[in-house]
Amino acid sequence: MIEFDYHKVRSAELIREAEQARLARAVARAQRAARRAGSAGSEGAAAESHTGRPRRHRLPRTA
Repeated sequence: MIEFDYHKVRSAELIREAEQARLARAVARAQRAARRAGSAGSEGAAAESHTGRPRRHRLPRTA
């Protein structure tokens, strides 16, 4: 019977940990969205810093 009680306690603990992890991910997602929304309206060097292009042309490696 004690094993069943341990199982219930551990199950409840895992459920709490999973809920905390979900909440943490939701908060991080909301913070990222707020940063993106705040930087999308600003113009200048910061808005153009993430263009997806490499900063310089790289030469191919030689054999």
